[in-house]
Amino acid sequence: MEEQNPRRAEESQQPGKLKNIIYIMAGVAVVLAAALAYIWYERTSLVNDLKVEKEDLTAQMIALQNDYASLSSDYESINSQLDSSREEVSQLIERIKRTDATNRAKIRQYEKELGTLRSIMRSYIVQIDSLNTLNQKLTADAAAARREAAESRRQSEALSKTVESLSDQVAIGSQLKGRSIALVGYNGSNKVTDRSSRVVRLMTSLALVENELAPKGPVRVYIRVKGPDGILLTNEEQRTFNFNGEPLISSASREVDYQGKEVEMSIYLNDIPEFERGIYTVEVYTENSLLGSAELMLR
Repeated sequence: MEEQNPRRAEESQQPGKLKNIIYIMAGVAVVLAAALAYIWYERTSLVNDLKVEKEDLTAQMIALQNDYASLSSDYESINSQLDSSREEVSQLIERIKRTDATNRAKIRQYEKELGTLRSIMRSYIVQIDSLNTLNQKLTADAAAARREAAESRRQSEALSKTVESLSDQVAIGSQLKGRSIALVGYNGSNKVTDRSSRVVRLMTSLALVENELAPKGPVRVYIRVKGPDGILLTNEEQRTFNFNGEPLISSASREVDYQGKEVEMSIYLNDIPEFERGIYTVEVYTENSLLGSAELMLR
């Protein structure tokens, strides 16, 4: 009877130990469940953060794509580079969309590429601004040059007109002029007469006016005498001369030395067979100018 008591005592203690083990295992299970829940929460938070990071990166790339689209240039070489960079941005956006958010290595790589493309875009902006500034300056310089050229041309034209006007004035002012032109008839006794039957020669008298601007030196003066019928009177002393590029025949001529002072002179027309009644006219020339004219009425 005494040997059975310890066994009963041991058997009575076993249910208590089992409960303790169950409690311990339950505690461990709770701890494991809590740990798993924490790990799951952390992983879920990390995945969400990575998704947000990917979405943010994608948004930045799209914004950069829009920035590139807004850039334009008047220079073909820069436009070609811009097209190449725009293509890189588009390809990078597609690669980001296809990449899992948890692939942190790829995401970091794309972030670096984003930074590089931003730097490239800033360099384009600087280039375009510099070229636009230079182009504006060149345009302004060209406009100023055109204005200066137009002003110079205007001044040159005005100066040319002034010079031409002065040249014309000098040319006009330098022309010889005549005054007191008269045509008279002489008889055989060398006396003045207006009877056609007694006239044996005609004399044209005139004075070359003083003119310091006129060329100095020998000057030949020509007369052209026409009868009442309008026919030019000529003899063996007739000469051909050019007046304003047109050849004319003279009735008579005489050369004098002109030095800018007034010169009185006479030119005779001899050896005319006979003179008819009527009005005779004389025109007096140099090779550069018509000095004047006069008339004579013979009875």
